[in-house]
Amino acid sequence: MFMLSLVFPVYNEEKNLEKNMIKTMEFLNKLKTGYEIIIAEDGSTDRTYEIGLRLSKKYKNIRVLHSSIKLGRGKALKRAFFLAKGKYVGYMDIDLATDLKSLKDLIRYVKKYDVVTGSRYLKNSKIKRTHKRIFLSWSYNFLARLLFNSRIHDHQCGFKAFKKKVVVRLNKLSNADHWFWDTEILILAQKYGYSVREFPVSWKESRKTKVNVFGDSLNMFINLIKLRMKI
Repeated sequence: MFMLSLVFPVYNEEKNLEKNMIKTMEFLNKLKTGYEIIIAEDGSTDRTYEIGLRLSKKYKNIRVLHSSIKLGRGKALKRAFFLAKGKYVGYMDIDLATDLKSLKDLIRYVKKYDVVTGSRYLKNSKIKRTHKRIFLSWSYNFLARLLFNSRIHDHQCGFKAFKKKVVVRLNKLSNADHWFWDTEILILAQKYGYSVREFPVSWKESRKTKVNVFGDSLNMFINLIKLRMKI
């Protein structure tokens, strides 16, 4: 039986957590596929963990992993993937920026490929985002393609899935603990010859994104250069 472990890395998401967990479960139930949802709670200072724990007791398909300190997005995902029960593991952002309908393609493709990633920049992608963020993102992805001969158009889309045994191996090679993990894992997958599929998604930027436009963007560019010097 197909079994997907879908991870949501969360930090201070008390306002979005419950309603978006319910939306996700309702959609997955319609697909009639085996799944578990893992709430990877990452050192929140609000009621996120409390709400997640309550949901895990109410719904058998939900598990919650708690961290008393902030691990960072990448490290929180690494831990969740290692503890996942599914043969396939994936993740998406709790604001549901990526349309839930894209889960159909994510599930379909991960059965055939080692690594699957959504893309906001392919021909049939639909994206709602400020021009400033599109420019920074496009520049970043152009540099990633140039430095690593990557075939991926959107390294940072928070909508990916893997065969579990593959991502566990890749995580042993990964050094990134925060935002850069999304890029690093795709570069490593291509470097070590795993099959990678990128597909278009519908994506809408959240007004309350936790990404710092200039600070995090600069850090990401620096991490690209550092990775290029290592591999």
